[in-house]
Amino acid sequence: MASSVSGSVSGSASGPRPDRVAVVGAGMVGLSTAWFLQDRGVEVTVYDRGGVAAGASLGNAGWLTPGLATPLPEPAVLRYGLRAVLSPSSPVYVPPSADPGLIRFLTGFVRHSTTARWRRAMSALVPVNRLALGSFDLLAAGGVEAPTVEAKSFVAAYRTARERTVLLEELEHIRSAGQDIDFDLLDGDEAREAEPCLSPRIGAAVRLHGQRYIDPGAFVHALADSVRARGGEIRTGAAVTAVHDRADGAHLVLSGGTTGRFDAVVLAGGAHLGDLGRKFGIRRVVQAGRGYSFSVPVERAPSGPVYFPAQRVACTPLGDRLRVAGMMEFRRPGAPLDRRRIRAIVDAARPLLEGAGLDARRDEWVGSRPCTADGLPLIGATRSPRVFAAGGHGMWGITLGPVTGRLLAERIATGREPAELRPFDPLR
Repeated sequence: MASSVSGSVSGSASGPRPDRVAVVGAGMVGLSTAWFLQDRGVEVTVYDRGGVAAGASLGNAGWLTPGLATPLPEPAVLRYGLRAVLSPSSPVYVPPSADPGLIRFLTGFVRHSTTARWRRAMSALVPVNRLALGSFDLLAAGGVEAPTVEAKSFVAAYRTARERTVLLEELEHIRSAGQDIDFDLLDGDEAREAEPCLSPRIGAAVRLHGQRYIDPGAFVHALADSVRARGGEIRTGAAVTAVHDRADGAHLVLSGGTTGRFDAVVLAGGAHLGDLGRKFGIRRVVQAGRGYSFSVPVERAPSGPVYFPAQRVACTPLGDRLRVAGMMEFRRPGAPLDRRRIRAIVDAARPLLEGAGLDARRDEWVGSRPCTADGLPLIGATRSPRVFAAGGHGMWGITLGPVTGRLLAERIATGREPAELRPFDPLR
């Protein structure tokens, strides 16, 4: 069931289709790429230093919200100011550091946090956003046994109507960039009628329509099961330390010294993408933007995700518990969980949620979202015709993982670049 995007390809084929491809990374992006490569008859082997969904795919909010998939660098970020971003309680936290890579990333991030650059980046995301939910439907039709849940209600809640104007301006920019998004405005009473878990402090809200959500860990594991059922191999605990482009193919070197030869390699290792991609011309810093989450019991689960944009706190009903997630922390991927960040989420959410057992937390987690300074992912061919990149999606790796895999598989299998991928050139 080849899943090309009709009318979107351009250019000409560049050599024969690779028969054997290695994918480095067993998160949503890597496994989606493997699955869609299999859809085109390619044999795949997936490698991951940890395990399936061991990185940012596991504990995030699980939103499938192409209507909100926007560039992370935005003018509102600049309003925090230096004092705010250096505070561990801030929604966006930059620990004091002399790391040259972080400084380079932050310099570029600030440079791209203008209205004009945000609009250009948003225009680049619109075509892939349009294909995002349909790509999940292709996975389901092809046998991935994990549901996507239609959000009966998706409420972005605020204390005041004035606070809400920031999101309304953003939604207007999203629409002007050509992306459809349907929403209505609610006052506090209407918001609580829609979602009784909202506290009396909520005075205004935006209700979005046409969005979905998943249990991200369960979904990615189901995707891995489907890749295996179709004959793919997934090797966990297998850290790829180097990739070499040689005359007879692409060679992988594992931490134990084992090597493997493939016709092509996809680098989908999340925040570690740059470690392997630098020698193939990927100059952009892929910075870990770490997010935190935990789950709590709730007296009455909401009928869909609840978002507190001013506090950068996202809530998702998963079974009989509520996953509470948030924060953006620019720190190295391997740093330990910072309990101050968990407390900051709790303090932000407590006045706004009713009936949530925030002191009965479980599953405390931190994961590293792979962020780029311009807010756009890195998808496509590198300087080597055998090495491809798929990463840098920031907060939208779950939403855009399947469409990324679908379009990149088309590029690898046909040699032609889908037009939707052009703005995401890894060598830009």
